[in-house]
Amino acid sequence: MNKKIAFRWVKVLLLIYCVVGIAWYYGQDWLLLHPVKLAPDKPYVFRQPFTELNLNFDTATSLNVVEFKATDRPVDSLARGVVLYFHGNAGNIAHYAPHAVDFTAKGYEVWMLDYPGFGKSTGGRKEQQLYAYALVFYKLARSRWKPLQIVIYGRSFGTGIAAQLASVRDCRRLILESPYYSLTSLFRHYLFLYPVGTMMHYHFPTNEYLPAVTAPITIFHGDADWTVPYSNSERLKPLLKPGDEYVTVPGAGHNNLHDFPLFTQKLDSVIAR
Repeated sequence: MNKKIAFRWVKVLLLIYCVVGIAWYYGQDWLLLHPVKLAPDKPYVFRQPFTELNLNFDTATSLNVVEFKATDRPVDSLARGVVLYFHGNAGNIAHYAPHAVDFTAKGYEVWMLDYPGFGKSTGGRKEQQLYAYALVFYKLARSRWKPLQIVIYGRSFGTGIAAQLASVRDCRRLILESPYYSLTSLFRHYLFLYPVGTMMHYHFPTNEYLPAVTAPITIFHGDADWTVPYSNSERLKPLLKPGDEYVTVPGAGHNNLHDFPLFTQKLDSVIAR
């Protein structure tokens, strides 16, 4: 009798294991990404001066970009440079626009790009496609700016894209906010019973890209981050070269780094260099 009960429990556990695995495999885009779409003709309303444009990558792909202008200098005067901002996994450009002032007030333009399915952008969203979009974004910046005037900034989900771009193109600095060692390692933390490496649609191996980045690197991470655990990001420390920085923000979580003076003060000093 006990054997029968045990066998039933084994079957139940196996069923749960399979259901969870299948649900994750087919639903990971829905679980991982939380885009907010906008109608193509919906106007943006921002407090900062900006220009909106669309990059037509191919017949199916249009990438919406907002260029926030530097606010610390006269109109039509040249900014110090540009920050290419790769945002997180939720919302759209409007959600991250308030952070542009961190740079526009210091003389930089900030260009934000929405991934396909976010905001007004359309097209495919596979990992290699996201890298290709980032490269087109960079080339647009290069038409106006020299590499030493381009800062590449990644936040959370966008850190893997930013790191890959900085590994193949020159820039002034790579800044990563709340990055992961790799997206595969991050989800292995939560789904340790599953062959995550073969199940993931996105891998974003930041750990493989950082050693190839020749520009200075600055990483910010809160030690109370439970979305991208601090311990996962901390594994990137040995991959940094002399002169790179890993800035721990005590008490900060995943979405409130900007509330901590250490983050804002350190970011200001990095931008000022």
